[in-house]
Amino acid sequence: MSTRLRLAVLIYGMIQGVVFGIGTVLVLSVPSFSEQAMTLMPTVVILSVILAAPIAWFMAPRLRLRFWRRREEEQRAPRRVPVS
Repeated sequence: MSTRLRLAVLIYGMIQGVVFGIGTVLVLSVPSFSEQAMTLMPTVVILSVILAAPIAWFMAPRLRLRFWRRREEEQRAPRRVPVS
């Protein structure tokens, strides 16, 4: 299993929760949508499950950028050897 897939699986639930929350707030705060909330909420659930996967796949490599930069800087920097 690749690192990207592991990260995507790890953040999938969090992203799904955020997408679901945004959809729920949207449905309940717009008056014309709140009248149809009983039919729109299952749609929000299904869309959050579907949309979270590509968003997690897109975000996974970006979570490693800080590590990559730090690793490159360590490789470029000369090693300091204490003289005693």
